[in-house]
Amino acid sequence: MKIFISGASGLVGGNCLKHFTEMGSNVVGSYFSYKTDNTVFYDTLNPGHAENFDIAAFAPDVIVHCGALTHVDYCETHPEESYEKTVQSTINLIEVVKSCKARMVYISTDYVFDGADGPYREDAPVRPISVYAAHKLEAEQLVLKEIPDALVLRVTNVYGDEVRGKNFVARIIEQCVNKQKLKLTLPYDQYATPANAWDIARAMYVLLKDNKQGIYHIGSTDFLNRVELALRVLSYFPDAEYDLIPISTADMKQPAPRPLLGGFVKMKFSNEYPEFLFGNVDSYLRSKFQTKVD
Repeated sequence: MKIFISGASGLVGGNCLKHFTEMGSNVVGSYFSYKTDNTVFYDTLNPGHAENFDIAAFAPDVIVHCGALTHVDYCETHPEESYEKTVQSTINLIEVVKSCKARMVYISTDYVFDGADGPYREDAPVRPISVYAAHKLEAEQLVLKEIPDALVLRVTNVYGDEVRGKNFVARIIEQCVNKQKLKLTLPYDQYATPANAWDIARAMYVLLKDNKQGIYHIGSTDFLNRVELALRVLSYFPDAEYDLIPISTADMKQPAPRPLLGGFVKMKFSNEYPEFLFGNVDSYLRSKFQTKVD
């Protein structure tokens, strides 16, 4: 497969670039504002940019769209920018997909649900409750409408190896390794199914290889709230100093509302790939730090 990845300098895109390359695919990954090794420049908001990588000349079989504005509270207070970077960028890339006669993969989120009755299967009714969520849903629906054989992967609470180490788990690990005291104020009532970006890349690859299409929920064996997730990571650092304050979502007074009971039931994927083994937070941490400290 020849694959172009938009947003390959980020967490999911970077892991896809690495895994697809290791599997022998011809892969090109792009960056916009943060260049990483083996990425090329591409601005999805300006397809005619003179410095853009020539996707048409590369002639990909698949275009994977990982780029979006993911700061949920920022999106809530900057709806126009949220639309541009999530919906308009997707519209622009859809046109490129059509011109290349390629397939498309879109990365979506459990925020398309209201969080009243999770974890969710693929056929659950969608009901976004924030600007970010509404724009992610609009983009995924456009992809499914315009590209008949498109693949949409919904993921949440993604963690894993990342050049910038921006994800929640990576930030805790970095501060512990650097022996910095952590100050964590975290909601105890937001639940999700954290997924390792490496597992997302692996799952995406088998779905592409088998020409799957439609919506798939990708998650791990964990179903945790944010406090539990932080404590799971901290258990690998018995000497870590931290102040952890559990708080309700309502008391956090964040600009954007959050789905509380989120996350996924990945029955569809697991029924089709019963021998595919997902990792979890513990297996990821053990791989980095060997033995768990209870």
